[in-house]
Order: sequence, then structure tokens, then C-alpha cells
Amino acid sequence: MKPSWMLGALFGPLLGLLAVSVSAQEPIYRCGNEYTNTRPDAKAKGCKLVEGGNITVIPATHLPKNGAAKASTGSNTKGAAQVSAVEQKARDSDARLILQGELNKAEARLQAIKDEYNNGEPERRGAETRNYQKYLDRVAELKASIARTESDIAGIRRELGRLSAAGAASAQ
Repeated sequence: MKPSWMLGALFGPLLGLLAVSVSAQEPIYRCGNEYTNTRPDAKAKGCKLVEGGNITVIPATHLPKNGAAKASTGSNTKGAAQVSAVEQKARDSDARLILQGELNKAEARLQAIKDEYNNGEPERRGAETRNYQKYLDRVAELKASIARTESDIAGIRRELGRLSAAGAASAQ
């Protein structure tokens, strides 16, 4: 027979692990975006029991109350955001040129799609003569492409209008 202290030394860690695993098997309840393992709170809030899988909950980080985080993220925003008037005009001019180029490309693409669409009756291609559904699919795709391109053109024109309005406002 082994001494009792030896049995305790052998089975003590095993019993500790068993106790931890039993406590980890408590039911977990989900209450919207919150999780809890207290049954009275869960029943009061109408929470649902979470079954299967393990849940890992990472606590949110707390910001210091002295405003140190705000100072570090928002410091020197006025100095960094100011640009000379000449540099801003150059940027606006570059942006206007880029948008004008995009507008020209989009208008050319729209014209090419409209030519292929042929007022809803595009010419049939090889496989489309035998399969009418392919033809209808291509017609629908062309129609959607026309709508998308017209929307793109309208958006580019709005941006050009904003640049023109911003330029007129800064000139006054």
C-alpha cells in the first residue's frame, strides 16, 4: 500500500484538471451580441442556449479617461491639413483632367455599347442563331451595361460639378 501523501501527489493535478474541465462545461447563453453563463440573467433577458463549439470572448480595450488617446490620434490635424492655395489649385486641375479623361472614356464606351445594342436588336452571333436564350442573355447584358455606364457618366459629371463649384467658391 502506498502512503496517502503519494496518492495526493499523483492524483492532485488530475483532480485539478477535472475540476477545471467541469467548470468549463457550464451552459453559455447568447443575448444578442452578449454572452453570459449566469442562468438567472439569461432567463430574464430571454437569451438562447449556445450549443456545440467553443466560444472565445475577447474583452474590449478600455481607453484612458484622461484623453491621452484623443490627443495622440487627433494632434496636429490643422497643420497637416492646410495646403497652399497654389498647390490646391494644381491638385484641383489634375483632378479635373483625370475626371475629364474618365468621362471621355466612359462616353466612348457607352457609344460602342449602344452601337452593338442597336436599339434592342443586336446582330446575332454564331452560337446565338441556334440558341435564342444566349441571344436574349446578351441583349439583357448589353442593356444592363448601358445603364451602368450611364450611371458612371452621371457620377463623373457630378464630381466635375463639385470640383467646379469648389473652385468657384475658393476664387471668391
